Amino acid sequence: MNSQLTFPKHEIYALTSQMRRAAVSIASNIAEGSARGTRKDFKQFVKQAEGSNCELQTQITISKRLGFGSPARLSSAEALSIEIGKMLGGLAVYLAREIQAHRSKPFP
Repeated sequence: MNSQLTFPKHEIYALTSQMRRAAVSIASNIAEGSARGTRKDFKQFVKQAEGSNCELQTQITISKRLGFGSPARLSSAEALSIEIGKMLGGLAVYLAREIQAHRSKPFP
């Protein structure tokens, strides 16, 4: 096997496992936050999802620099992660504005 196309066997349970966990954590944090019932809680979990996405981007960068994996697949994953980062950032801004708007409204 060419190391430029696949991860070494010893990395299957190390870096690739971390990448999977980070990717799953992004979706899991969004789901958990949306189920919490408040904008403030949701925003906090969106921020955690952003952190997991940054972890994933770092792991992709490390993989590229070490020459692990398919360069095309890593670039594709990186592009998707960047796009997800933009969406998460937009959602966090929206939620922050919603939180602020509701704070400024007086109680009936």
